[in-house]
Amino acid sequence: MFNLHIAQNEKEEDEERRRRDDEARMARDSHSRRVIQVVAHICRPTRSKNLDRSRQQRGEELLDDYFVHNSAFPDTYFRHRFRMERHLFNKIMIAVCNHDSYFAQKKDACGAMGLLLEQKITAALRMLAYGAAADQVDEIARMGKSTILESLIRFCRAIEFIYTAEYLRKPTHMDLERLLKKAEMRGFPGMIGSIDCMH
Repeated sequence: MFNLHIAQNEKEEDEERRRRDDEARMARDSHSRRVIQVVAHICRPTRSKNLDRSRQQRGEELLDDYFVHNSAFPDTYFRHRFRMERHLFNKIMIAVCNHDSYFAQKKDACGAMGLLLEQKITAALRMLAYGAAADQVDEIARMGKSTILESLIRFCRAIEFIYTAEYLRKPTHMDLERLLKKAEMRGFPGMIGSIDCMH
């Protein structure tokens, strides 16, 4: 009976010692974790604050300038600035949006409406038409550099996928004849056989 009581006490002492060791180890781990977090926070490069580009306001202004009925700039300005007619722009825009949902306007994580389809397509086309840098397009479309480049890459992929079969193929014999006839009508009868002259 006495030995049983001693064994019971030793067992309780072992459990108490184990509990104190576990608490001490957890405290050390917790302290080490806090030190690592503080050091990581100090060493982490600071991220620049996001700019408020007033993207929704600029999107509405872009629509008012070029895309709505009775827009601020007439069709001749649109043709000059976008290097295509408005109806062709709209056709391409709808095809690209149907191909890649990235271009559709969506809400962001905060619930704010994102960029308009017209802003993304305009950014991509301005870079292609004028060889503009992303910073220059930012002033027009009010988009960040990474978003502009993403729009450009996705736009080019969509155009390649949608129009390769019809427009981006090698010219056939009939295409060459048609182009030669058109060139002759325009006053270039000597354009024979040169594929460079056909494009």
